[in-house]
Amino acid sequence: MSSKIRVVIGKPGLDGHDRGAKVVARALRDAGMEVIYTGLHQTPESIVEIALQEDANAIGLSVLSGAHNHLFRKVLKLLKEKNAEEIVVFGGGIIPDDDAKDLMKEGVIGIFGPGTPLDEIVAFVKDNVKVIE
Repeated sequence: MSSKIRVVIGKPGLDGHDRGAKVVARALRDAGMEVIYTGLHQTPESIVEIALQEDANAIGLSVLSGAHNHLFRKVLKLLKEKNAEEIVVFGGGIIPDDDAKDLMKEGVIGIFGPGTPLDEIVAFVKDNVKVIE
């Protein structure tokens, strides 16, 4: 088994803007992580299934559509249903501070807004995502 952090980067919902997700995916990959990018217009179910199939340690969600509360919560619920709560969830997008705080209370480990330095995201993932061997 690999000792690298494995991260699935998902773009759930109808949002068609994935530049930020691709930039974060590349930064994580360049920092030595294994990254699986799901592509646009994924369902929470497909993202969780990919994370399970790929033996991921984390799921990073990118949501710009305003549906962040529903989409993040659905991913958390599905992970719980699949007994896969060891897969941590973080993400970013246009998410108001109050919503971000609520999502973090429910289990999301971190939320990053537009303009967050990439080295901050990389350091956060390295510090908060553990490889289970």
